[in-house]
Amino acid sequence: MVLLRAQWPIEHQRRGDRRLSCWFSAVPVRSLQKCRVATAVLVAIAGLAVSAAVAAETTTGARANVRRTALAKYNRPESIPFPEDNSFSESRADLGRMLFFDPRLSGSNWISCATCHNPGLSWGDGLPRAIGHGMQVLGRKTPTILNAAWMDLLFWDGRAATLEEQALGPIAAAGEMNQDLAGMVVEILAVPGYRTYFDKAYPGEPIDERTIAKAIATYERTIVSAEAPFDRWVAGDETAVSESAKRGFDLFEGKAVCAKCHSGWSFTDGGFHDIGVGGDDIGRSSQLPTIEAMVHAFKTPTLRDCDRRAPFMHDGSEPTLEAVIELYNVGGRVRRPSLSNEIRPLLLSPGEKQDLVAFLKTLTGGSAPVTVPVLPVNEAAL
Repeated sequence: MVLLRAQWPIEHQRRGDRRLSCWFSAVPVRSLQKCRVATAVLVAIAGLAVSAAVAAETTTGARANVRRTALAKYNRPESIPFPEDNSFSESRADLGRMLFFDPRLSGSNWISCATCHNPGLSWGDGLPRAIGHGMQVLGRKTPTILNAAWMDLLFWDGRAATLEEQALGPIAAAGEMNQDLAGMVVEILAVPGYRTYFDKAYPGEPIDERTIAKAIATYERTIVSAEAPFDRWVAGDETAVSESAKRGFDLFEGKAVCAKCHSGWSFTDGGFHDIGVGGDDIGRSSQLPTIEAMVHAFKTPTLRDCDRRAPFMHDGSEPTLEAVIELYNVGGRVRRPSLSNEIRPLLLSPGEKQDLVAFLKTLTGGSAPVTVPVLPVNEAAL
Protein backbone atom coordinates (compact mmCIF):
# COMPACT_ATOMS: atom_id res chain seq x y z
CA MET A 1 0.00 0.00 0.00
CA VAL A 2 1.29 3.48 -0.84
CA LEU A 3 0.99 4.68 2.77
CA LEU A 4 3.78 2.33 3.82
CA ARG A 5 6.19 4.56 1.95
CA ALA A 6 5.64 7.19 4.64
CA GLN A 7 7.97 5.30 7.03
CA TRP A 8 11.19 7.21 6.30
CA PRO A 9 14.37 7.63 8.26
CA ILE A 10 14.09 10.41 10.83
CA GLU A 11 16.72 12.55 9.09
CA HIS A 12 14.53 12.67 5.94
CA GLN A 13 11.58 14.11 7.87
CA ARG A 14 13.14 17.45 8.82
CA ARG A 15 11.17 20.51 7.81
CA GLY A 16 12.31 21.76 4.39
CA ASP A 17 14.06 18.56 3.40
CA ARG A 18 14.06 18.56 -0.42
CA ARG A 19 14.04 14.80 -0.64
CA LEU A 20 10.81 14.78 1.35
CA SER A 21 9.25 17.37 -0.96
CA CYS A 22 10.44 15.53 -4.01
CA TRP A 23 8.97 12.27 -2.71
CA PHE A 24 5.52 13.80 -2.22
CA SER A 25 5.69 15.44 -5.57
CA ALA A 26 6.31 12.04 -7.11
CA VAL A 27 3.14 10.50 -5.68
CA PRO A 28 0.05 10.93 -7.90
CA VAL A 29 -2.77 13.02 -6.38
CA ARG A 30 -5.39 10.33 -7.13
CA SER A 31 -3.35 7.75 -5.18
CA LEU A 32 -3.17 10.08 -2.21
CA GLN A 33 -6.94 10.58 -2.32
CA LYS A 34 -7.52 6.82 -2.39
CA CYS A 35 -5.22 6.40 0.57
CA ARG A 36 -7.08 9.09 2.51
CA VAL A 37 -10.41 7.34 1.82
CA ALA A 38 -9.03 3.96 2.82
CA THR A 39 -7.58 5.44 5.98
CA ALA A 40 -10.91 7.05 6.85
CA VAL A 41 -12.70 3.75 6.32
CA LEU A 42 -10.23 1.89 8.53
CA VAL A 43 -10.57 4.52 11.24
CA ALA A 44 -14.36 4.29 11.05
CA ILE A 45 -14.28 0.49 11.27
CA ALA A 46 -11.92 0.65 14.22
CA GLY A 47 -14.19 3.17 15.88
CA LEU A 48 -17.20 0.94 15.40
CA ALA A 49 -15.30 -2.02 16.81
CA VAL A 50 -14.29 -0.03 19.88
CA SER A 51 -17.85 1.23 20.30
CA ALA A 52 -19.21 -2.31 20.01
CA ALA A 53 -16.70 -3.56 22.56
CA VAL A 54 -17.58 -0.74 24.96
CA ALA A 55 -21.30 -1.38 24.42
CA ALA A 56 -20.86 -5.10 25.03
CA GLU A 57 -18.87 -4.41 28.18
CA THR A 58 -21.52 -1.95 29.35
CA THR A 59 -24.30 -4.46 28.63
CA THR A 60 -22.43 -7.20 30.48
CA GLY A 61 -21.87 -4.90 33.42
CA ALA A 62 -25.51 -3.85 33.45
CA ARG A 63 -26.64 -7.48 33.34
CA ALA A 64 -24.32 -8.32 36.24
CA ASN A 65 -25.77 -5.42 38.25
CA VAL A 66 -29.31 -6.59 37.54
CA ARG A 67 -28.37 -10.10 38.64
CA ARG A 68 -26.76 -8.84 41.83
CA THR A 69 -29.86 -6.84 42.67
CA ALA A 70 -32.05 -9.90 42.07
CA LEU A 71 -29.75 -12.19 44.06
CA ALA A 72 -30.01 -9.93 47.10
CA LYS A 73 -33.59 -11.15 47.55
CA TYR A 74 -32.34 -14.68 48.25
CA ASN A 75 -30.04 -14.19 51.23
CA ARG A 76 -30.31 -17.03 53.74
CA PRO A 77 -31.82 -16.10 57.12
CA GLU A 78 -29.49 -15.91 60.09
CA SER A 79 -31.77 -17.74 62.51
CA ILE A 80 -34.78 -20.07 62.70
CA PRO A 81 -38.07 -18.54 63.88
CA PHE A 82 -39.78 -20.20 66.85
CA PRO A 83 -43.13 -19.15 68.37
CA GLU A 84 -43.16 -17.53 71.80
CA ASP A 85 -45.32 -20.31 73.27
CA ASN A 86 -42.91 -22.99 72.01
CA SER A 87 -39.44 -21.50 72.10
CA PHE A 88 -36.41 -23.56 71.17
CA SER A 89 -34.34 -25.69 73.52
CA GLU A 90 -32.08 -28.64 72.81
CA SER A 91 -34.15 -30.85 75.10
CA ARG A 92 -37.32 -30.03 73.17
CA ALA A 93 -35.66 -30.73 69.81
CA ASP A 94 -34.24 -34.03 71.13
CA LEU A 95 -37.65 -35.11 72.41
CA GLY A 96 -39.29 -34.10 69.15
CA ARG A 97 -36.75 -36.08 67.16
CA MET A 98 -37.53 -39.24 69.15
CA LEU A 99 -41.26 -38.79 68.67
CA PHE A 100 -40.76 -38.06 64.96
CA PHE A 101 -39.04 -41.42 64.45
CA ASP A 102 -41.23 -43.41 66.86
CA PRO A 103 -43.74 -45.74 65.11
CA ARG A 104 -45.68 -46.12 68.35
CA LEU A 105 -47.40 -42.83 67.51
CA SER A 106 -49.40 -44.72 64.87
CA GLY A 107 -52.34 -47.02 65.38
CA SER A 108 -50.48 -49.91 63.79
CA ASN A 109 -47.24 -49.19 65.69
CA TRP A 110 -45.23 -49.43 62.46
CA ILE A 111 -45.69 -46.01 60.79
CA SER A 112 -43.74 -43.02 62.09
CA CYS A 113 -43.57 -39.44 60.84
CA ALA A 114 -40.24 -40.40 59.26
CA THR A 115 -41.86 -43.20 57.29
CA CYS A 116 -43.22 -40.62 54.86
CA HIS A 117 -40.82 -37.77 55.69
CA ASN A 118 -37.59 -39.64 55.05
CA PRO A 119 -34.45 -37.48 55.54
CA GLY A 120 -32.70 -39.55 52.86
CA LEU A 121 -35.29 -38.40 50.31
CA SER A 122 -35.25 -34.68 51.14
CA TRP A 123 -37.86 -35.30 53.85
CA GLY A 124 -40.34 -36.88 51.45
CA ASP A 125 -40.91 -40.49 50.41
CA GLY A 126 -39.99 -40.52 46.72
CA LEU A 127 -43.46 -41.76 45.74
CA PRO A 128 -46.05 -40.15 43.45
CA ARG A 129 -48.60 -40.49 46.26
CA ALA A 130 -48.16 -41.32 49.90
CA ILE A 131 -48.89 -44.77 51.32
CA GLY A 132 -50.77 -44.79 54.60
CA HIS A 133 -52.46 -47.13 57.06
CA GLY A 134 -53.08 -50.60 55.68
CA MET A 135 -50.79 -49.86 52.70
CA GLN A 136 -53.49 -47.79 51.02
CA VAL A 137 -52.33 -45.27 48.41
CA LEU A 138 -53.44 -41.79 49.37
CA GLY A 139 -54.62 -38.97 47.14
CA ARG A 140 -51.60 -36.69 47.32
CA LYS A 141 -47.83 -36.76 47.32
CA THR A 142 -46.03 -36.39 50.66
CA PRO A 143 -44.82 -32.78 50.87
CA THR A 144 -41.35 -32.10 52.23
CA ILE A 145 -41.05 -30.54 55.67
CA LEU A 146 -37.80 -28.84 54.67
CA ASN A 147 -37.77 -25.21 55.84
CA ALA A 148 -41.20 -25.63 57.40
CA ALA A 149 -40.27 -23.14 60.13
CA TRP A 150 -40.92 -20.36 57.62
CA MET A 151 -44.30 -21.68 56.44
CA ASP A 152 -47.53 -20.00 57.55
CA LEU A 153 -49.98 -22.59 56.27
CA LEU A 154 -49.26 -26.31 56.07
CA PHE A 155 -50.37 -29.23 53.87
CA TRP A 156 -51.02 -28.94 50.15
CA ASP A 157 -54.37 -27.27 50.88
CA GLY A 158 -53.23 -25.09 53.79
CA ARG A 159 -55.61 -26.60 56.32
CA ALA A 160 -53.16 -26.32 59.26
CA ALA A 161 -52.17 -22.89 60.55
CA THR A 162 -49.13 -23.98 62.59
CA LEU A 163 -46.60 -26.79 62.71
CA GLU A 164 -48.04 -27.83 66.06
CA GLU A 165 -51.43 -28.32 64.41
CA GLN A 166 -49.85 -30.03 61.42
CA ALA A 167 -47.96 -32.50 63.60
CA LEU A 168 -51.17 -34.07 64.91
CA GLY A 169 -53.03 -34.11 61.58
CA PRO A 170 -51.40 -37.18 59.99
CA ILE A 171 -51.30 -39.02 63.32
CA ALA A 172 -55.07 -38.74 63.73
CA ALA A 173 -56.00 -39.20 60.05
CA ALA A 174 -57.60 -42.61 59.47
CA GLY A 175 -55.90 -43.04 56.12
CA GLU A 176 -52.44 -42.06 57.37
CA MET A 177 -51.26 -43.07 60.86
CA ASN A 178 -54.75 -43.95 62.11
CA GLN A 179 -54.09 -43.20 65.75
CA ASP A 180 -56.62 -42.13 68.35
CA LEU A 181 -54.95 -39.13 70.00
CA ALA A 182 -56.08 -40.07 73.49
CA GLY A 183 -54.75 -43.57 72.89
CA MET A 184 -51.45 -42.09 71.70
CA VAL A 185 -51.03 -40.27 75.00
CA VAL A 186 -51.72 -43.50 76.92
CA GLU A 187 -49.04 -45.29 74.87
CA ILE A 188 -46.47 -42.56 75.50
CA LEU A 189 -47.24 -42.52 79.23
CA ALA A 190 -46.62 -46.26 79.29
CA VAL A 191 -42.98 -45.66 78.33
CA PRO A 192 -41.15 -44.57 81.52
CA GLY A 193 -38.20 -43.15 79.63
CA TYR A 194 -40.39 -40.61 77.88
CA ARG A 195 -41.47 -39.10 81.21
CA THR A 196 -37.90 -38.01 81.89
CA TYR A 197 -37.57 -36.36 78.51
CA PHE A 198 -40.91 -34.55 78.80
CA ASP A 199 -40.08 -33.29 82.30
CA LYS A 200 -36.85 -31.80 80.99
CA ALA A 201 -38.32 -30.34 77.81
CA TYR A 202 -41.63 -29.04 79.16
CA PRO A 203 -41.29 -28.81 82.95
CA GLY A 204 -44.58 -28.29 84.71
CA GLU A 205 -46.61 -29.24 81.62
CA PRO A 206 -48.52 -32.51 81.30
CA ILE A 207 -47.74 -35.21 78.78
CA ASP A 208 -50.64 -34.76 76.43
CA GLU A 209 -51.52 -34.11 72.79
CA ARG A 210 -50.39 -30.51 73.07
CA THR A 211 -46.88 -31.15 74.41
CA ILE A 212 -46.37 -34.05 71.98
CA ALA A 213 -47.27 -31.73 69.10
CA LYS A 214 -45.04 -28.96 70.44
CA ALA A 215 -42.04 -31.28 70.67
CA ILE A 216 -42.49 -32.64 67.15
CA ALA A 217 -42.96 -29.12 65.77
CA THR A 218 -39.78 -27.94 67.50
CA TYR A 219 -37.79 -30.70 65.84
CA GLU A 220 -39.38 -30.04 62.45
CA ARG A 221 -38.38 -26.36 62.66
CA THR A 222 -34.73 -27.40 62.92
CA ILE A 223 -34.92 -29.16 59.55
CA VAL A 224 -33.35 -26.54 57.28
CA SER A 225 -31.81 -26.92 53.84
CA ALA A 226 -28.02 -26.83 53.81
CA GLU A 227 -25.95 -24.20 52.05
CA ALA A 228 -26.00 -24.80 48.30
CA PRO A 229 -23.88 -23.56 45.37
CA PHE A 230 -26.55 -20.92 44.77
CA ASP A 231 -25.97 -19.51 48.27
CA ARG A 232 -22.26 -19.21 47.59
CA TRP A 233 -23.07 -17.34 44.39
CA VAL A 234 -25.38 -15.02 46.32
CA ALA A 235 -22.50 -14.40 48.73
CA GLY A 236 -20.30 -13.26 45.84
CA ASP A 237 -18.51 -16.35 44.56
CA GLU A 238 -18.97 -16.09 40.79
CA THR A 239 -17.37 -19.52 40.29
CA ALA A 240 -19.95 -21.30 42.49
CA VAL A 241 -22.38 -21.93 39.62
CA SER A 242 -22.00 -22.45 35.87
CA GLU A 243 -22.73 -19.90 33.16
CA SER A 244 -25.67 -22.08 32.14
CA ALA A 245 -27.07 -21.84 35.68
CA LYS A 246 -26.62 -18.06 35.64
CA ARG A 247 -28.59 -17.82 32.42
CA GLY A 248 -31.18 -20.08 34.04
CA PHE A 249 -31.47 -17.66 36.96
CA ASP A 250 -32.06 -14.79 34.53
CA LEU A 251 -34.87 -16.82 32.96
CA PHE A 252 -36.21 -17.73 36.41
CA GLU A 253 -36.46 -14.04 37.26
CA GLY A 254 -37.61 -12.92 33.82
CA LYS A 255 -39.03 -14.74 30.83
CA ALA A 256 -40.07 -17.91 32.70
CA VAL A 257 -41.71 -15.83 35.53
CA CYS A 258 -40.88 -18.55 38.08
CA ALA A 259 -40.04 -15.98 40.77
CA LYS A 260 -43.63 -14.74 40.79
CA CYS A 261 -44.46 -17.68 43.08
CA HIS A 262 -41.10 -19.24 43.96
CA SER A 263 -39.74 -16.21 45.79
CA GLY A 264 -37.54 -15.58 48.80
CA TRP A 265 -34.61 -17.61 50.13
CA SER A 266 -36.70 -20.81 50.31
CA PHE A 267 -38.20 -20.21 46.86
CA THR A 268 -41.87 -20.19 47.86
CA ASP A 269 -44.39 -17.42 48.38
CA GLY A 270 -46.34 -19.67 50.74
CA GLY A 271 -49.38 -19.12 48.56
CA PHE A 272 -51.78 -21.33 46.62
CA HIS A 273 -52.10 -21.41 42.83
CA ASP A 274 -53.80 -23.41 40.11
CA ILE A 275 -50.93 -24.11 37.70
CA GLY A 276 -52.83 -26.34 35.31
CA VAL A 277 -52.20 -29.80 36.75
CA GLY A 278 -54.98 -32.19 35.70
CA GLY A 279 -57.28 -34.11 38.03
CA ASP A 280 -60.36 -33.60 40.19
CA ASP A 281 -58.64 -32.58 43.46
CA ILE A 282 -60.01 -29.13 44.34
CA GLY A 283 -57.06 -28.26 46.60
CA ARG A 284 -57.30 -25.03 48.62
CA SER A 285 -60.96 -24.70 47.66
CA SER A 286 -61.77 -27.31 50.29
CA GLN A 287 -60.89 -24.61 52.84
CA LEU A 288 -62.06 -21.56 50.86
CA PRO A 289 -64.99 -22.82 48.76
CA THR A 290 -66.29 -19.39 47.72
CA ILE A 291 -63.08 -18.20 46.03
CA GLU A 292 -62.86 -19.36 42.40
CA ALA A 293 -59.09 -18.85 42.19
CA MET A 294 -58.61 -21.42 44.96
CA VAL A 295 -60.22 -24.26 43.01
CA HIS A 296 -57.44 -26.71 42.06
CA ALA A 297 -54.97 -24.40 43.82
CA PHE A 298 -52.15 -26.00 45.81
CA LYS A 299 -49.42 -24.66 48.03
CA THR A 300 -46.24 -23.47 46.32
CA PRO A 301 -43.51 -25.90 47.44
CA THR A 302 -39.97 -24.88 48.27
CA LEU A 303 -37.47 -25.45 45.47
CA ARG A 304 -34.61 -26.11 47.86
CA ASP A 305 -33.16 -29.59 47.18
CA CYS A 306 -35.87 -30.04 44.55
CA ASP A 307 -33.80 -32.38 42.38
CA ARG A 308 -33.98 -34.94 45.24
CA ARG A 309 -37.77 -35.00 45.38
CA ALA A 310 -39.03 -36.47 42.12
CA PRO A 311 -41.75 -37.05 41.10
CA PHE A 312 -43.30 -33.59 41.39
CA MET A 313 -46.62 -31.78 41.95
CA HIS A 314 -49.28 -32.52 44.56
CA ASP A 315 -50.20 -35.73 42.76
CA GLY A 316 -46.72 -36.79 41.62
CA SER A 317 -47.80 -36.47 38.00
CA GLU A 318 -44.58 -34.89 36.65
CA PRO A 319 -41.67 -37.37 36.76
CA THR A 320 -38.71 -35.02 36.24
CA LEU A 321 -37.65 -31.39 36.49
CA GLU A 322 -37.64 -31.30 32.70
CA ALA A 323 -41.29 -32.40 32.70
CA VAL A 324 -42.18 -29.71 35.24
CA ILE A 325 -40.58 -27.03 33.08
CA GLU A 326 -42.47 -28.32 30.05
CA LEU A 327 -45.75 -28.10 31.98
CA TYR A 328 -45.09 -24.41 32.56
CA ASN A 329 -43.75 -23.93 29.04
CA VAL A 330 -47.03 -25.06 27.46
CA GLY A 331 -49.11 -23.01 29.90
CA GLY A 332 -50.40 -25.90 32.01
CA ARG A 333 -51.91 -29.26 31.09
CA VAL A 334 -55.50 -28.00 31.37
CA ARG A 335 -57.28 -24.68 30.90
CA ARG A 336 -59.98 -23.61 33.35
CA PRO A 337 -61.36 -20.45 35.03
CA SER A 338 -59.28 -20.90 38.18
CA LEU A 339 -55.97 -21.09 36.28
CA SER A 340 -53.42 -18.60 37.63
CA ASN A 341 -52.84 -15.51 35.49
CA GLU A 342 -49.12 -16.27 35.42
CA ILE A 343 -49.68 -19.61 33.68
CA ARG A 344 -49.31 -19.02 29.93
CA PRO A 345 -47.13 -20.42 27.14
CA LEU A 346 -43.51 -19.36 27.71
CA LEU A 347 -42.02 -20.32 24.32
CA LEU A 348 -38.77 -21.47 25.89
CA SER A 349 -36.10 -22.86 23.59
CA PRO A 350 -34.45 -26.23 24.30
CA GLY A 351 -31.34 -24.41 25.48
CA GLU A 352 -33.34 -22.20 27.83
CA LYS A 353 -35.01 -25.24 29.37
CA GLN A 354 -31.60 -26.78 29.98
CA ASP A 355 -30.40 -23.56 31.60
CA LEU A 356 -33.40 -23.56 33.96
CA VAL A 357 -32.67 -27.13 35.03
CA ALA A 358 -29.02 -26.22 35.58
CA PHE A 359 -30.10 -23.36 37.82
CA LEU A 360 -32.56 -25.47 39.83
CA LYS A 361 -29.83 -27.99 40.57
CA THR A 362 -27.72 -25.26 42.21
CA LEU A 363 -30.36 -25.08 44.97
CA THR A 364 -29.34 -28.47 46.38
CA GLY A 365 -26.89 -28.42 49.27
CA GLY A 366 -24.76 -31.06 50.92
CA SER A 367 -27.11 -32.10 53.70
CA ALA A 368 -25.49 -33.78 56.68
CA PRO A 369 -26.54 -37.37 57.49
CA VAL A 370 -29.39 -37.62 60.00
CA THR A 371 -28.90 -39.95 62.95
CA VAL A 372 -31.92 -42.04 63.92
CA PRO A 373 -32.37 -41.71 67.70
CA VAL A 374 -32.43 -44.54 70.20
CA LEU A 375 -36.01 -44.68 71.48
CA PRO A 376 -37.13 -45.19 75.08
CA VAL A 377 -38.28 -48.76 75.72
CA ASN A 378 -41.64 -49.83 77.14
CA GLU A 379 -40.31 -52.51 79.48
CA ALA A 380 -43.79 -53.77 80.31
CA ALA A 381 -44.26 -54.77 76.68
CA LEU A 382 -41.09 -56.89 76.60
